[in-house]
Amino acid sequence: MNADPAPTTAAEPRDAAGRPPVRAATPADAEAITRMRSAYVLSSPLTEDWIRQCTDELAPRLTPEGDARAFVVEAPDGTMAACALGLIHPVLPAPAYPRGRAARVRMVATHPNHRRRGYARAVVSTLLDHLADVEDVTLFELHTSPDAAPLYRELGFSGNPALMRMTRHRQRAGAVPGAQPDSTWVPPQQYADALPRAAAFVCLYVTDEDDRPLQLHSVYSPGHPWHMIGGALDLGERPWDAVVRECREETGMTVAGPPRLLATVYGQPRALRPYSTLQLIFDGGRLTDAQIRGITLNPREHDEARVLPLAEWEALMPARDFARLRAVEEARRTGVAAYVDTWGNA
Repeated sequence: MNADPAPTTAAEPRDAAGRPPVRAATPADAEAITRMRSAYVLSSPLTEDWIRQCTDELAPRLTPEGDARAFVVEAPDGTMAACALGLIHPVLPAPAYPRGRAARVRMVATHPNHRRRGYARAVVSTLLDHLADVEDVTLFELHTSPDAAPLYRELGFSGNPALMRMTRHRQRAGAVPGAQPDSTWVPPQQYADALPRAAAFVCLYVTDEDDRPLQLHSVYSPGHPWHMIGGALDLGERPWDAVVRECREETGMTVAGPPRLLATVYGQPRALRPYSTLQLIFDGGRLTDAQIRGITLNPREHDEARVLPLAEWEALMPARDFARLRAVEEARRTGVAAYVDTWGNA
């Protein structure tokens, strides 16, 4: 890892503060970074096969979802003049690094034609600032050469060149300098108790062979007199397993699957139910007349199973219930899953 600790000229572009213009690297920079590493960091240059392999490995890691972050300075001709690359990784939390996020500065390189202009300082300073302020990294490590070690000591690192380390925290307003940072960890039950309450439900959309929806008449919910097969998930139950159970309990039928999600339905908290609801509606397929006649209802929940054309259901249920039914029917017909967030105001 090289550095250029003594900037001596401003012959190339600078920003308003007199600093070299640094930008974040993108996956398109992976090959140039790999070639800088090959030429100026490694003891032996890479072959072209290794250049391609390392480029393919690095490119996806330079995305927001990846673990690599890099910053570069470009020469006037558009080539890469300098770059700094860091890799983020998890560590066990401690007071010095409470977030449990660390980064190793893997390379800092400057093209020989652009050295001693402060480029190394610019890219590595920008990299460290980004990792600390944006990525919540608090523990930094690097390996460097004895010649470059003074620069990293200026930036806050300590130790010998074989392993230099630094901890760095975002300074909170009113924080006492040097004080041990507060832990952000909370006990699992305390965290769970702080989450907003919500209930999850599953439904099964079933029709006859002419695509007429089947609905069950409720004996306990005047606000939603007609609805699909379904109910609430039990603790720890998977949604499809809940569908199979509810179908068996409410109709005596066994649904075979495979699971096919037709719609996601969200309900806002309200006075009689002060928590959000989320429904996952699956396709239960088409039933023959014999299968419909064979439905066995649970009298504690439903007293009728009825099949009607979609349009005829509108007069038998609240507008929002019908909007949900219509959205589910369209999702099956078009193959495009529906999202509904206006259901269940009763």
